[in-house]
Amino acid sequence: MAETAKILNPQKKVLLPDLQAGCSLADSCPPDKFKNFKEEHPEHQVISYINCSAQIKALSDVICTSSNAVKIVESFPKDQKLIFAPDKNLGGYINQITGRNMVLWNGSCEVHDIIKAEEVIRLKTKYPEAKLLAHPECKDIILQLADFIGSTTALLNFSILDPANQFIVATETGILHQMKKSSPNKEFIIVPTDEKCSCNDCPYMKLNTLEKLYLSMKNEKPEISLPAELIEAARKPILKMLELSS
Repeated sequence: MAETAKILNPQKKVLLPDLQAGCSLADSCPPDKFKNFKEEHPEHQVISYINCSAQIKALSDVICTSSNAVKIVESFPKDQKLIFAPDKNLGGYINQITGRNMVLWNGSCEVHDIIKAEEVIRLKTKYPEAKLLAHPECKDIILQLADFIGSTTALLNFSILDPANQFIVATETGILHQMKKSSPNKEFIIVPTDEKCSCNDCPYMKLNTLEKLYLSMKNEKPEISLPAELIEAARKPILKMLELSS
């Protein structure tokens, strides 16, 4: 996301409190291997989820988010062959609801991919009145069990508007704070990695601490720096997304 901010604002200084705070989903799609994958499918247009590296964006025709992915995919003619990268779970979900047959890059977010159906079923049994909210980066078997599937914002809005008082949440733990803040009288249960843990944390996001944020603002570093030619190439598919989403 820091790279995306730099791509869209190349003349501005963009800081990241910890340069190691990357993304397992982005890491699952190495640019050199994806370039070869793309060359094996010369008739395909490339749609890439925004949680990818600047290099993958530069190899893409258009970017999408979990909120606008369906709209972006359906902007292409039905007979247009498509590659979806890097998240196979999100791509598979979109294939199902659009009837497409996009070729999927075999990548995933470790936070969502590690969620086990057994844990979901255990919680649904323990909390029979609770509704299961799942992010589309989860595996298909989790999505099949869900009462609602959506982006982070969509999950939050559903939890506010739906009359249910209990929700089982299949996504990163960080969302719970805002859910509890917005609906203090409701109960939210995160799907844990196992029975010994009441969390499902992204280790990369958690590297950005308050202390590191303070120091980065005080010292104006570490700074995100990208080559001008990469910024220009990666910018085009992002602007295409904004055009198609308007």
